[in-house]
Amino acid sequence: MKVTRALLPLLPFCQRLFPTRLAGLSLTLLKATALEIAILAGHLVLYPSGITPERRRSPIPTRSLADLPDPDLDADATTEAARLPAPDKPPVVLLHGFIDNRSVFVLLRRSLAQHGRQQIESLNYSPLTCDIRTAAELLGRHIEEICERTGRQEVDIVGHSLGGLIARYYVQRLGGDIRVRTLVTLGTPHAGTRVVPMMNAHPIVRQMRPGSGVLEELRKPAPHCRTRFVSFWSDLDQLMDPLETACIAHPDLLAQNVRVSGIGHLALPVHPAVAAGIRRALDAEEETARAAAHTGGLTVA
Repeated sequence: MKVTRALLPLLPFCQRLFPTRLAGLSLTLLKATALEIAILAGHLVLYPSGITPERRRSPIPTRSLADLPDPDLDADATTEAARLPAPDKPPVVLLHGFIDNRSVFVLLRRSLAQHGRQQIESLNYSPLTCDIRTAAELLGRHIEEICERTGRQEVDIVGHSLGGLIARYYVQRLGGDIRVRTLVTLGTPHAGTRVVPMMNAHPIVRQMRPGSGVLEELRKPAPHCRTRFVSFWSDLDQLMDPLETACIAHPDLLAQNVRVSGIGHLALPVHPAVAAGIRRALDAEEETARAAAHTGGLTVA
């Protein structure tokens, strides 16, 4: 598809923003670039609102008279009876990417809430975090606190970019598979990305490079991992080099890789079509997930 005259001024910028491997600049690529710029501008506006940690609020469920505690019970039993009953679906934990915060999930959080997710937690980790392993340990402590507070044994996680890698390390290497039912990753460099070499000065960026110690740990056998994985990867993701690095390829993991066409890296946690795919992934039964493993596609353009 030829580029129209109106879009020609954007060509130099797009050629710098996107890798040279994306030959034959098309209208689809230009649209994706424009969308990335718009999302970045909007996210910069929202970013300050996500700097502080999220207030923890337990939703108040609808309860019948039969659910109310018996006034004749002792105080301890009354407290136990009054504990928040578990909803049908486990809590969802949202984990942002590198140099970001929970504000990136404003639209996804709203979509999940509108479709029946009663408990959604958006976690922040420090932009000064220098080690994926340390961040994964902190995530584990957060999840234990969430399970204790909600009375649930498991959670689902949606991680964008680096957030997905932190969550995967927790699941595979720190025993988090007993707590995480489904892990959805969005544009996560599971096999390492070579983009922006000058960023190697940051230790956590070096851990996201192919062959890093962290990624080698994730390549080790995980024969008893119980977590289901769904990885959304985009064919226009300017931060994944190569693009397929955002796919999960591990013989011991139950993993479904979903190719998204028509949007870039920043749009993955924002686009409504991806949000619908995330909801389906979280709601899928294990048998369905096994049947769909290593398959799937989503066209957004």
